Amino acid sequence: MIIKIFTTGGTIDKIYFDQKSEYQVGDPQASGVLEKANVVLDYEVESIMRKDSLDMTDEDRELIRAKVAATPFDRIIITHGTDTMIGTGKALQSVSGKTIVMTGSMYPAQFSESDAVFNIGCAVTAAQTLGPGVYIAMNGRIFDPLYARKNVEMNRFEETT
Repeated sequence: MIIKIFTTGGTIDKIYFDQKSEYQVGDPQASGVLEKANVVLDYEVESIMRKDSLDMTDEDRELIRAKVAATPFDRIIITHGTDTMIGTGKALQSVSGKTIVMTGSMYPAQFSESDAVFNIGCAVTAAQTLGPGVYIAMNGRIFDPLYARKNVEMNRFEETT
């Protein structure tokens, strides 16, 4: 089994530019996270874009959907910004026959207190064990993007009805 990992940017890939006193989306962090964790499964990483999810457009979501649909791999992880992850998850509903797991983080992966490592680990496990469909792996849980929301005040994802 090979897991295809698509990166799109978001907080998980952000880096801090001290001279500018701001964060910018940097290089994808998924490979580094998996290497540091000594993950021994086969995976392939491809960067689709480097955007904050608040800047994503419908065209960006269509590009992500097209890349996922076109890949020959059926186990897929997408790292994505958390603010609009649910919208992209909904846009991926038309892709069938693939297990698609989206994940991200509330803090950049380069921060020692980041949730990125845990969330990527959950996504790797979910991609290996879940059946076809679209899922979100955040906060130690697996969510259906059709029944999830980001609770900004609590800084976590929740189920909706």
